[in-house]
Amino acid sequence: MRHTLRSGCCCCCYVSRLSLSVSTGLRCPVPLSSANNNNNRQLLTLNSPASGRYNYSCYSSCCYYYAAYYYNYYYSCYPTATRSNNSAKTLSPIPDPRAPSSNKPRSINITTACFRRFTFAFPFFAARMASGSASGADATGSTPLSTATRAAIHIPPDAPPSSAPTLPSSSTSSTSAPASRPLIQPFSSATTTTTTTTSVPPNLAPFSDFSDFARQLQAKQQHSNYHSTSLSTSLKNMVAASVNRTALHPSGVQPGVGHTELEEELHETAHIDYERVSIIANPAVASLYEDALVYETGTAITSSGALTAYSGAKTGRSPLDKRVVKEPSSEKDIWWGPVNKPMSPEVWRINRERAVDYLNTRNRIYVIDGYAGWDERYRISVRVVCARAYHALFMRNMLIRPSREELKSFHPDYVIYNAGSFPANRWTEGMTSATSVAINFAEKEMVILGTEYAGEMKKGVFTVLFYEMPVKHNVLTLHSSANQGEDGDVTVFFGLSGTGKTTLSADPKRALIGDDEHCWSDRGVFNIEGGCYAKCIGLSAEKEPDIFNAIRFGSVLENVVFDPVTRVVDYDDSTLTENTRCAYPIEYIENAKIPCIAEEHPKNIILLTCDARGVLPPISKLNTEQTMFHFISGYTSKMAGTEDGVTEPQATFSSCFAQPFLALHPMRYARMLADKISQHKANAWLLNTGWVGAGATTGGKRCPLKYTRAILDAIHSGELAKAEYEVYDVFNLYVPKSCPGVPSELLNPKKSWTASTSFESEVTKLAVLFNENFKKYSDEATKEVIAAAPVVPSPAKAAVEVNGAEPSTTRENTA
Repeated sequence: MRHTLRSGCCCCCYVSRLSLSVSTGLRCPVPLSSANNNNNRQLLTLNSPASGRYNYSCYSSCCYYYAAYYYNYYYSCYPTATRSNNSAKTLSPIPDPRAPSSNKPRSINITTACFRRFTFAFPFFAARMASGSASGADATGSTPLSTATRAAIHIPPDAPPSSAPTLPSSSTSSTSAPASRPLIQPFSSATTTTTTTTSVPPNLAPFSDFSDFARQLQAKQQHSNYHSTSLSTSLKNMVAASVNRTALHPSGVQPGVGHTELEEELHETAHIDYERVSIIANPAVASLYEDALVYETGTAITSSGALTAYSGAKTGRSPLDKRVVKEPSSEKDIWWGPVNKPMSPEVWRINRERAVDYLNTRNRIYVIDGYAGWDERYRISVRVVCARAYHALFMRNMLIRPSREELKSFHPDYVIYNAGSFPANRWTEGMTSATSVAINFAEKEMVILGTEYAGEMKKGVFTVLFYEMPVKHNVLTLHSSANQGEDGDVTVFFGLSGTGKTTLSADPKRALIGDDEHCWSDRGVFNIEGGCYAKCIGLSAEKEPDIFNAIRFGSVLENVVFDPVTRVVDYDDSTLTENTRCAYPIEYIENAKIPCIAEEHPKNIILLTCDARGVLPPISKLNTEQTMFHFISGYTSKMAGTEDGVTEPQATFSSCFAQPFLALHPMRYARMLADKISQHKANAWLLNTGWVGAGATTGGKRCPLKYTRAILDAIHSGELAKAEYEVYDVFNLYVPKSCPGVPSELLNPKKSWTASTSFESEVTKLAVLFNENFKKYSDEATKEVIAAAPVVPSPAKAAVEVNGAEPSTTRENTA
């Protein structure tokens, strides 16, 4: 048998290790460390860590075949082997008469569960148990294999007793041979002190031991297919009652009786193999910490108590790989184009099945249930199915956590299958890479392949709300943060990542409603999320104390660098990425408004931008048409680190400040916003948190946060609305001449310009970029909105176009 293990089973294990297909679920018992050792004479210890590193990816049938045969072979050679009275059933080391004297025998340890699974899995093994061996012993004193068994496993009749069997080319049935005794004594014999009671399936008569069961199994096979559904189900139920299905922790996890409603639902809707995979539903934070530390490389607990994890090669979203399934129910509403690329239902099914197949290869998967939207009239139930504890903890923080009572009756409206550790098939129709993020509004599902960046799940839910709220409820979805003052006044901050939404909305003098995603209904404003996803690069307790103090136990730090000894995070280190992040529950913010809903309509609408050219004013007032124009334009500078390969700020336009997440045409959202501003008499502002004095590459500096906060204080107090204004040329913006706490020369970029390049030329270049970008939406815009565009003199425009200035239409790619 030793030759068999080298030449047969181990070779197959090696090949099977390269495959991700799933068979029945028992791990290969052959240690890789000893697979090619010709001098190895040890008797393998099945299912025991002491025997070496297991091939956890191998599930081929040959492993069962040879493991079962090996057990039979040992007893046929050593009939006097005894069992010790313990649950592991250890066989005493008996010398092999055929082994060279220099080889020392070793013992074999096979657990009861492992043995039973072998018995029930293979008919020839059961037949071997029932038939016994041929009477008599060979010259060495060992009892040989029976003729029938040798034939069943393809050992030539004239071969010596130690000959190795070969894999059969087709299934064969063994015939019972005369036997003086069963080769394998039942485990319920008198030598065993513990007794296991197993319920007998209704389609099998009661039996006293494994030999009786084997004989009945043979009789059953004569009248039906062994792999028939009824028999397979019966055997599966018997095995499930006594065999561990997974190993969450070193001690293992005993399977419960039956399956939960959630497990049955996943099994029915997604074909999750709950017999093979442990489904961990809505675990506690501490449990997710434990699993992340044990099973995920690079995870650690930082000095503040937060869990740090790494997202792999992808440290930002992949907007070019976003797809929406083209189907009748949503086809007429979706804004098809570069943002929402169509995917056929056939390709969707391929990717979905690929994701589910991958999840079925895991020992454990996590299920997180939660809500999107704090207003119960509009909230959506979301279920996340993922393979990483880091992802589970992330979404546990970002979704609104249901109560225990709500979990009992929880049924998802949308399901996310995150198999990001496994790539998409790039050769599938419509795929541009090994990454795929697809949404199906008809099936109400989302599938992620090829990226482990957690922000994909968060923004996937956001895209769902961008579709569901306007289409079904006439509610405006906003990429914004929001807070509320003591007097009840609400301020909404629009902006892309890196423009300051999270930072500016975390005001100690105002209650935080949310930091990134909101909806504006007929009743007021409500947050979509149950947590915050803040940028951490350059974070300090002095600049942003609320965010800094929120990074504690339960928070997830993403792609940060920390001291391996002290575990102190270096928030200034961008070695891995500029897009370092932290996800934490919103209640970690001391002044958060819980529940995150304000039954007041916004008084101030602030459009945030980060101008890397340094030509837009720090603050300017907008009328309704200008608000629509700048809302549709969504100008900012793509900040370093928010997208793969971006290390310097670049000009970009993202319609509605949310282009990668939009499901409908931008003009549809803009009209809804204009109607609400007019209806509720809100003030609109354009706030530049970017560079002042000059551009980012010509000596300018980022507008100090203290000046930006002073501007906000003046807006909230009403002082800025009463200030004296002047018109800013080209863009026709209204710029205040003074603001409390802000140097007056800083308010007008022309007065604070220090760069050697011409200020007028920089302003004109940016204006041309605005107008070129807006051409994509002008066919659906009103004359008033088109008139709100920057006015560029024709000669200057021609000169700029000759110099080759073109608007950047690259989409913002952030978390």
